[in-house]
Amino acid sequence: MNKILSILKTQKFWSEFLTMTIGMFVAAAAVNYFLVPSKIIVGSITGLSMVLTGILESMGIPFKLSLMIFLINGILLVLAYFLIGPEFGIKTVYTALILGPMIEIWESILPASALMEPGSTSVMNDPWFDLLCFVLVLSASQAIMFRINASTGGLDILAKIINKYLHFDIGASVTIAGAIICCTAFAINPFRLVVIGLIGTWINGTVVDYFTATLNRRKRVCIISDDPERIRQYIIDTMKRGCSLYPVKGGYKGEERVEIQAILAQNEFSDLMNFIRTNDIHAFITAGNVSEVYGLWKTSHHGKDEVRVLNQ
Repeated sequence: MNKILSILKTQKFWSEFLTMTIGMFVAAAAVNYFLVPSKIIVGSITGLSMVLTGILESMGIPFKLSLMIFLINGILLVLAYFLIGPEFGIKTVYTALILGPMIEIWESILPASALMEPGSTSVMNDPWFDLLCFVLVLSASQAIMFRINASTGGLDILAKIINKYLHFDIGASVTIAGAIICCTAFAINPFRLVVIGLIGTWINGTVVDYFTATLNRRKRVCIISDDPERIRQYIIDTMKRGCSLYPVKGGYKGEERVEIQAILAQNEFSDLMNFIRTNDIHAFITAGNVSEVYGLWKTSHHGKDEVRVLNQ
């Protein structure tokens, strides 16, 4: 309980609260307008809920999809808290429990049927287009959630468990967990739709990896200059970042120099380049993209240093 209270008291948690709410609202739209009308069972808890409600309806037992999502997520939330950690568990409690109600909100604001052409069975009137729209929208939401150590609930909880204990990339974890769930669709869907769902699950994992790497991208900057001290001071004192100094020797003239290496966010790299240009500092600079940073990484100039693992 003390751990829960300490997390809830942090400004970081509440600043991410709005991000989680918007992300889930987007995810709910993807489910309501692309997944449910097309009846494609992509590997997700929503897909599993569609299978279970379909089985119950065939037995003459009507059951609301939003309620089934709520119940399954409730079970998985217990696993999230104990197997992944309290912060992930608390955030996922919120995101998972609001998915069902948000689907209802979207349906009340603008029913999916209102967007369908007469005689069509889905919004895009083609299962492949429905699949692509759903995967792209949902994957963006998932990547944002994983970045702040949260999730959209359901499948993401299973994927996070696989990621943590089996050390697969998060995209591969989404694919593995989703493929298992997707196969349950054989109970209510024809073979063709199940295959489409499996392909969609694989695309989902691939796109999540892409979005996650893009959001977490950093710049590894290497600088050789006649005035390394000014650059070092700017990185340390102004940007509040660390850097490493390496003695190097030029192969052409044999001059001894110092190479500065630093890992910077995209906007920080732009600031550094602007500083070098405006101060007319002569420098040879190389920069490459880095999608994984392990260890101590200051998430903001004013915040506390955090151990942050990017693109797990």
